[in-house]
Amino acid sequence: MPDWVFIILLTAGAGACIPVGGLIATVTHFRPAWLEHEFRHFVIAFGGGLLLGAVSVVLVPQGLESMAHSTSGVPIMFLGALVFFAFERHLGLKRRESPQLMGMVLDYVPEAIALGGLVATGSPMALLLASLIGLQNLPEGFNSFRELNGAKHGSTSKTLTTMVLLVPLGPIAGLLGFYVLADYLAILGAIMLFASGGIIYLIFQDIAPQSRLEKHWAPPIGAVCGFCLALYGEMLVQLA
Repeated sequence: MPDWVFIILLTAGAGACIPVGGLIATVTHFRPAWLEHEFRHFVIAFGGGLLLGAVSVVLVPQGLESMAHSTSGVPIMFLGALVFFAFERHLGLKRRESPQLMGMVLDYVPEAIALGGLVATGSPMALLLASLIGLQNLPEGFNSFRELNGAKHGSTSKTLTTMVLLVPLGPIAGLLGFYVLADYLAILGAIMLFASGGIIYLIFQDIAPQSRLEKHWAPPIGAVCGFCLALYGEMLVQLA
């Protein structure tokens, strides 16, 4: 299979998890109070754990390796956090706060770029990163749907259509990483670290606070489950 086809399949599959997560969120007749409170918070925390796992076991290690472990990676990560903060602040001033949706798009695109670069370099981490992107897109799609519908931004069909339209961003970004950045490992590594800084900011600014629920254990357990799943996947890759 040509690499470019492989990238499209990986990124499109990961992106398809966005509307799938939104579709799952339309199910509200099954124990609605439980779904709204504990399960929703568990899903938010699980997605946060996966994001943290993707940063810890793929993006930061691969980013530092691509940059030959240069200390310039540290300010690049910090710059990523600042840019994500500025973007979120800009949306907030315009009263367009949608942290789950924004976080999903902001981590999906750079991760897909990194995925394309990893495929081009023959890294065994490519399939793991694609799996983590898909797994985190499921809860992010779930939460984004409920966030948008809760803010009364539109009908169910309109929200799901918006999510479907986000799917092609992954293949486009993945092919960009494959064809443009594969020969520029330092730039590819910088993108990974930049995204890592932004993702860490979003986790602690938006995702972690929303996941907390008084007198319930499910949300923190969900975060641990997400991180452990990412770590287990990295172990499997190393053993392969």
